[in-house]
Amino acid sequence: MGFFDVYSQYKNFNYEQFYEELTDSDILQIIHKDRPINKIEFLALLSPKAENHLELMAQRAHTLSLQHFGKTVLLYTPMYLSNYCTNKCTYCSFSIDNQINRKQLSTEEIEREAKAIASMGFKHLLILTGESKKDTPLSYVIQAVHILKKYFDSIGIEIFPLTIEEYQQLIEIGVDGLTVYQEVYNEEIYRNVHLAGRKRNYHFRLDAPERGCIAKMRNVNIGALLGLGEWRSEAFITGLHANYLQNNYPDVELSVSFPRIRPHVGVFEDIYEVTDQNLVQFMLALRIFLPRVGMTISTRERQGFRENLIPLGVTRMSAASSTEVGGHSIEDAGDGQFEIDDQRSVEQIRTAIFKKGYQPIFKDWVRI
Repeated sequence: MGFFDVYSQYKNFNYEQFYEELTDSDILQIIHKDRPINKIEFLALLSPKAENHLELMAQRAHTLSLQHFGKTVLLYTPMYLSNYCTNKCTYCSFSIDNQINRKQLSTEEIEREAKAIASMGFKHLLILTGESKKDTPLSYVIQAVHILKKYFDSIGIEIFPLTIEEYQQLIEIGVDGLTVYQEVYNEEIYRNVHLAGRKRNYHFRLDAPERGCIAKMRNVNIGALLGLGEWRSEAFITGLHANYLQNNYPDVELSVSFPRIRPHVGVFEDIYEVTDQNLVQFMLALRIFLPRVGMTISTRERQGFRENLIPLGVTRMSAASSTEVGGHSIEDAGDGQFEIDDQRSVEQIRTAIFKKGYQPIFKDWVRI
C-alpha cells in the first residue's frame, strides 16, 4: 500500500462537520496527553476550535522539541543550477510560458558559485533546478555533484522526481538529501494549477519521497505550497504523508517544510489565505503529532517571524538565500523562482539564533 491509499481514505472527509463537533474539552485533552496522539487528534489540533489554545499547544510543542532536538538549528543555503523548465505551473516564475531570463550554470560557474557559498561557512547545500530533463538531465546533475563534493559535506537535491534507480545513482556519488514538495495534495486543484509538462503526473510526484526512502536517502523533506489549497486539509494530509514515511522508513531522517506562496513572475490569483497564526498552528500541531520530524523554515518568511518560530520546533533554516541561478557569485544571474523576504547575511541570522538561546550549526554529521 502506497501513500495514495492513505490519502484516498480522507479525500471526501467532511472536515467542516468534524470541526463543528469538537469542543474545547476535546482540544485540551489532546494537548495534555502523555502519549502520542493519533491522526484524528492531529486534525483536531488543526481545527478552528484549537485556535483558542495556541499558547498551550506552543508550550507542549516547545517541550517536545527540546526533548528530541535540543537547542540547535542547522543552517543551509540553496543553490540554483538552472531555471529551464518544461512545466506550465500557474504559481511559479519558472513556468515555460513566462518570459524570464533563462540560465544554466556551466561547470566553471558551478565551481565559482560553490566557492562563494562555502566561503560563508556552509557545509549543507541544497541544489535546485527547473524541471527539464532535456536541459538538466541526470548526467548534468551528477557532474554538478562531483564538483560540489569538494566544498560541502552534505548535498541535497530539489529537482524533478526520479526513479529509485536514479536516486540510487545520486546517493552513490554523495547526495544524501531529497526535497520534494507535492505542491498541493488536493487532486482537483493539482490538475488546475499544473497545465502542462511531466509535473501533471500527480501519482509519480506523490510517490517520489517514498522512492527516495527506498533508495536509502539519509534525509527526505516534504511539504505543500501553502496557499494553493485550503490550508487545514493540506496541513492534515502533509502530516499523514510524513507519518506514513516515518512509520515505513524509520531509518530515514524525515522533515517537513512550510512554504507559503511568495510574489513571482506571472499572475495567479486563486490563493487561499494562510496567516501567520495559521502557519504557527500547523507547526505546533505537527510537532505534537510527530515529535521526531524535523521542521524547515526558509527565507520566504520575514526575519522577525522566523526568529519567533525557533522555540516552536524549527530544526533547519536557510540563510543568505538566492533563488536566482548563480545568484551568489555571477553578475548575469538567471531570474529567480520567487521573491525571498529574509535577506540578512549569514552572520546576522547566526547572531539572531544565538539571541534566542539556540546554537546555530553548519555541520551536523560526517559521512564515513
